[in-house]
Amino acid sequence: MLNRLHCDLSRQPYVGRFAPSPSGALHFGSLIAALGSYLRARSQQGKWLIRIEDIDPPREVKGAADDILRTLEAYGFEWDDAPLYQSLRTEAYQAHIDALLAQDKAYFCQCSRKQIQAMGGVYDGRCHRLPAVQALKMGAVRIVNTARVQEFDDNLMGHINVDSHFAAEDFIIKRSDGLYAYQLAVVLDDAYQGITEVVRGCDLIEASCRQLSLYQNFGLTAPQWLHLPLACISKGFKLSKQNHAQAIDTRNPQTSLNAALVFLGQAPVENQTDVAQMLAQAVVQFQLSAIPQQSEILIEP
Repeated sequence: MLNRLHCDLSRQPYVGRFAPSPSGALHFGSLIAALGSYLRARSQQGKWLIRIEDIDPPREVKGAADDILRTLEAYGFEWDDAPLYQSLRTEAYQAHIDALLAQDKAYFCQCSRKQIQAMGGVYDGRCHRLPAVQALKMGAVRIVNTARVQEFDDNLMGHINVDSHFAAEDFIIKRSDGLYAYQLAVVLDDAYQGITEVVRGCDLIEASCRQLSLYQNFGLTAPQWLHLPLACISKGFKLSKQNHAQAIDTRNPQTSLNAALVFLGQAPVENQTDVAQMLAQAVVQFQLSAIPQQSEILIEP
């Protein structure tokens, strides 16, 4: 049976977050995510936390984590509590994986991408039925996805329904190279930090169903969700570090800050020397209903 999960957390103190990966400098798309999550948290008189998602060393750029924090400071962002680094949380991730394996709620898989493509692009769970693979204890680790969450309600985009095959797949929670999967880490960290609403880009909207499956599997309270439009230079081509998006200007943050406000449907704030004052005014005039209900918005490159 497919489940629909939606959590009413209106009575809880609001806790939001911005969780960049240190794979490069912040670009305009990053600024939109940071600003959207910040305005939402502060307009709810809530906390706004920073998490550095540094569990994928091959993709990380030396010094990027510190550069991200300096850039946020240059744009007037003030966060609550010390930044959380995912690289310091790996013991918690492994403890959950060990418990799942012991309870037969997760299993090892040695299937290649080519083999999964031959299955139609969606993994069919075959390794769970092969004792020899489990005896080797090698390969990726997949969750036994009994929750199969297919739909949820987004606080901006409305009702979201994903493909049933995607929702039912036993997805990877630890990669074959030993690195922890984003889906597992983000759920455990959001729960650990007490996040009540996840505000991020629409590129992760489908992943929310998999994360809801994990919340249900772990018996954790799920947050609410709010997915923002993506800044794209052409249809389906978002600004990203992988696409070598230009870093935002820390010498003249006022211009980029106002551009991000306009992108989010908010009124621009008169340029001031103090960007913190600009952000404070932006919080006062913030309107969630003004954000475009679009998965992507084209911008000038």
